Amino acid sequence: MEFILFFIVGIVGNIVGTLVGGGGLISLPTMLLMGLPVHSAIGANKVSNTVSSLSGFLVIFKGKEISGKEALAVIGFCLGGGAIGGLIASFLSGEVLTIIAILLLSFAFITSFMNKGNFDGTEPLRLNKKIGPALLGIGIYDGMFGPGSSTLALYLYASQKIAYIRAVGLARIGVFASCFGASITYISTGKIIWPITIALMLGAVVGAQLGVRLARKLKSEHIKPLLRLVTVLLIVQIVVDYLK
Repeated sequence: MEFILFFIVGIVGNIVGTLVGGGGLISLPTMLLMGLPVHSAIGANKVSNTVSSLSGFLVIFKGKEISGKEALAVIGFCLGGGAIGGLIASFLSGEVLTIIAILLLSFAFITSFMNKGNFDGTEPLRLNKKIGPALLGIGIYDGMFGPGSSTLALYLYASQKIAYIRAVGLARIGVFASCFGASITYISTGKIIWPITIALMLGAVVGAQLGVRLARKLKSEHIKPLLRLVTVLLIVQIVVDYLK
């Protein structure tokens, strides 16, 4: 029964996570409610997201909507960030990680009203003084805590006038890289509970495939309102958990 529950959580969480980020809004609280230690719950998310995000990215990459050069650039920054974040997380308390998450998501929500990017652009990913450090920072955050990292990435790509389906693909490969880096740390420190992680991972792969296909049907003008809604829900959930 527990295996089936985490399988379903993996599906739903990755559909949401692929479309607008915030899949951790579903999966992480469920695991914590089931009594998993916080670092084991985060570790399970990292391992399952490593596999599912790669499977979602490959669907978009095969459609030639993202170049190999763009993908490698994102991997470079997010892989390093994820490894650094996972290492930092092993030394920080849950309370500190929660405060960092609230601050970053609040910042993303506020700045989303300041830029005019709306996922209807045609620009390629260009590495510059803003994109590089931002991708590294998102990778570190994803390695440390995770919920909302895809949401933060989508805000970033919208600000660069990158089309939605391409932004989803870039966000997916970024999640793969940062989660891969973080997973190595969580596995090596013995934080992973494998039966639960495998159930979550199998569901996550199914959810990622469904999410990519649904992403092609969303209209660009609907994305930012959905992003903001998910961001607010993430902030509320994290604040409530922190106060508890």
